[in-house]
Amino acid sequence: MNKKAIEQYYQGYCLNAYEIFGAHLANEKGKAGVRFTTYAPHAQKIQVIGSFNDWSCEGGEMKRTDEKGIYSVFIPGAKVGDMYKYRVTQSTGRVVDKMDPYAFHSELRPNTASIVADLDFSLWSDEKWLSKRTKNLDQPLNIYEVHLGSWKKDKDVEWINYRDIADDLIAYLKEMHFTHVEFMPLCEYPFDGSWGYQCSGYFSVTSRYGDCEDLAYLINALHKAGFGVIMDFVPVHFVRDDFSLSYFDGTPLYEYERAHDADSQWGTANFNLWREEVRSFLMSAAAFWFDKYHVDGLRMDAISNIIHWHGNKDLGVNEGALDFIRRMNFHLNKRFAGVMLIAEDSSDFPNVTRSTLDHGLGFDYKWDLGWMNDTLKYLEMDPVYRKWHHHQVTFSMAYFYSERFINEFSHDEVVHGKKTIIDKLWGSYEQKFSQLRTLYMYMFTHPGKKLNFMGNELAHFREWDETKENDWFLLTYPLHDAFHKYFASLGQLYKKEKALYENDYHYESFRWIDADNEDENLFSYVRRSETKDIVVILNFSPNAYEKHRFGVLSSGTYHEILNSEKDEWGGCNLTNPEKIKTEKIACNNLDQSICVNVPPFGGVMLEVRKRKKNTQKAKKG
Repeated sequence: MNKKAIEQYYQGYCLNAYEIFGAHLANEKGKAGVRFTTYAPHAQKIQVIGSFNDWSCEGGEMKRTDEKGIYSVFIPGAKVGDMYKYRVTQSTGRVVDKMDPYAFHSELRPNTASIVADLDFSLWSDEKWLSKRTKNLDQPLNIYEVHLGSWKKDKDVEWINYRDIADDLIAYLKEMHFTHVEFMPLCEYPFDGSWGYQCSGYFSVTSRYGDCEDLAYLINALHKAGFGVIMDFVPVHFVRDDFSLSYFDGTPLYEYERAHDADSQWGTANFNLWREEVRSFLMSAAAFWFDKYHVDGLRMDAISNIIHWHGNKDLGVNEGALDFIRRMNFHLNKRFAGVMLIAEDSSDFPNVTRSTLDHGLGFDYKWDLGWMNDTLKYLEMDPVYRKWHHHQVTFSMAYFYSERFINEFSHDEVVHGKKTIIDKLWGSYEQKFSQLRTLYMYMFTHPGKKLNFMGNELAHFREWDETKENDWFLLTYPLHDAFHKYFASLGQLYKKEKALYENDYHYESFRWIDADNEDENLFSYVRRSETKDIVVILNFSPNAYEKHRFGVLSSGTYHEILNSEKDEWGGCNLTNPEKIKTEKIACNNLDQSICVNVPPFGGVMLEVRKRKKNTQKAKKG
């Protein structure tokens, strides 16, 4: 065993504990087999049982290799595909069969055996992608969040295979102009209804959709097609099932010692993030997906429950957990160039996306849950009352530059009686679609990267159910089909226009034209690049405003590049002339202005090329 790696494991700095522990193919004393290694300091005895010894303990007695609690055994003849468990005689004398905490593959639920796997895949051909990937700070980042088991279903099988979904998913990402796909957790988990957020196997690819190589095939194919892969990761809590990590050696080895600290709000067990061996376990689990599966980012779930005890600000900051997250993010950034670390954090704790070297938490991005909640609450209201809640739309820019935010409408917004995005909106069927188109124009032109859950692009009315596929039949309905095409056009425009992404997190890329027109429910602002201004006008009232005057920053001829109410999107078709010239008429505290037709519940985007300043020096004599 690598003594240095083991020392780092005990010190809480190990990123490759999966190379020390688990089941690894080996050849010892001329015999091929598998070396099994685990950590259980308080166990009285551990034996490996499996398909190679008819689930008896014959030849499976593990030897303690150090005084701190590592057990190991080599079993000749064991091979890839063999199933196994650890039979642990716990500190109390109780005997229980446990999954391997470092297993690379597992049986399909409800079975719980670990499976010997070889992760040295020969299929990888994504070197070019890996060499060029970045954190996308000045690149478009348009993420499609997917629950792999319910995106598309095959009526002949319960779960579609990783390989079988590759071609359809890639074609769809291209059609809709996404840049990345984010998979809800693909670690092993026992309960379908937890969607993977209550994990049992942190290194184990869920067998619902195939085996380890099948997932590698999917990720490789996505990279070859030009799409990044983000995976959800859950560093806060784990399942309490007896076969899993819970009281692994008879003591709270992975969970907090005090029940009050260990008991989570989800009926799971909170990781003891103060314990060094647990830190090494989770840091290695995060590094594992970058190393072995080439993923491009991790979206880390429930970070507010790391920042504060039980996610409750009134219970105080969990300093040990903060020390862990800073350490993990620092070392992941150091080891894996260009990967993204994304926080799902509902707290107002500062500096989540600041570097750990500047005393931040070291994430690259944070979901803007405040923007999501405020925007949707505003649009749930009857337009008559919106004027008194105008600030709910403008407030996001008051704090936007404090972090690097992602604007998101995730799976959490479309389940458990919350209604879907379109169904939250006030109004009739047609009015909902008009406002939905304007809402998405707002999302794609607001500073920050983008994320949408599958089905949002279809204007899904049915709440998400993990047992059913997307309602693809909606595309046979004209307004749904038109919205689908509109959503794709927004994605295409977002990727094309540098003003919409290049300087997202710099003040100069955004400026309000009029943030205070609450009487007309109008919002107007400009997104700026070096060469172009894009003016955005949003109307969240049922009134049309023809030839409405708006101040502008740049003089010239403006062209309408997108109108959410064009007839091709199912709108009323109140559009603008091909050319709109600026006039020397002051408006919105600006010296020049343009007149624009703004449709009811509609959004308008206009562009103008900036005039280059003459920097040529006067010639001498």
